[in-house]
Amino acid sequence: MIAPASQSASSNRAYKIQLALAFAAIYLVWGSTYLAIRYAVETIPPLVAAGIRHTIAGSVLLGWAVARGFRPKREHWIAGIAVGALYFLVGHGSLHWAEQYVGSGLAALLIATEPMFILLLASMTGQQRISRTSAFGLALGVVGVAILMGPAVTTKGSTLLGVIAVLVGSLGWAGGVVVSAKVKLPTDALARTGVPLVCGAAMLLIAGGLTGEFQRMHWASITLRSWMGLAYLIVFGSIVAFTAYTWLLQRIPPALVATHTYANPVVAVLLGWLLASEALSARVVVASAAILSAIVLIRRGEREVECDAKARASRTEFEAQLEPAVRRVS
Repeated sequence: MIAPASQSASSNRAYKIQLALAFAAIYLVWGSTYLAIRYAVETIPPLVAAGIRHTIAGSVLLGWAVARGFRPKREHWIAGIAVGALYFLVGHGSLHWAEQYVGSGLAALLIATEPMFILLLASMTGQQRISRTSAFGLALGVVGVAILMGPAVTTKGSTLLGVIAVLVGSLGWAGGVVVSAKVKLPTDALARTGVPLVCGAAMLLIAGGLTGEFQRMHWASITLRSWMGLAYLIVFGSIVAFTAYTWLLQRIPPALVATHTYANPVVAVLLGWLLASEALSARVVVASAAILSAIVLIRRGEREVECDAKARASRTEFEAQLEPAVRRVS
């Protein structure tokens, strides 16, 4: 019979392994999905590609959750529609469309603006105040994006409209992060991932139909590379990495989970350079340094705000405890 201490040590070790694998998924796998998206949309219309990706992934995860006993409620579907629209219709729909015109590394760098948008939206809704450090980080991030949006951005395969579309997608994903904390998503990890995926997939397919993508799609002309890219996105990008992301958000502070925004651009830029011959210019290097530095400053500013809030709470509690004694003396 295993002693309780041994059981505890074994459980702790297993939990650490789960954490390591989950972080590897959102760091490395999500960083590689930008190149996979580029390959997929070469011969598959972007909204259709994203719709197929999330339909299959969402159906697998939601079906698995139902088989384990989960039963979706009306409030879950309402939350799934709200989060799915922001995460997948706006966030991924814009990104998939943009990667027809923007390199995968550049797209990843622009998506790294997500923490900036989260901070702005949280401050606008009163959820969080902006510290001086965070404000400086926001300003530096704007400089980095401005560098990327300069004349040299219209290099091989990149257009200004594509850059703007990626930024719209980043804003949509940030909105999803803020909204997901307020709506009633399922507590079950699989269902929490599956419901928004299914809802977002339905909206993507409808959008693809309305924009005529199905009419323009020719199944026989889809290349093996596009099919392989789509398969990778379904299995690893959606099922594995997004499940790991939602699992981590339930166990780890969001600021720590969001550190994937540091690693994803680095992975994407290197893979784009190595495998897709994407240019690694001085402009991209300088912009990368500015945007990643901005994220570091924003995270530091968030920690400062949290520490200030804790200090004020402790001071208020101390004053509340002291008040009866002051009354007795007076």
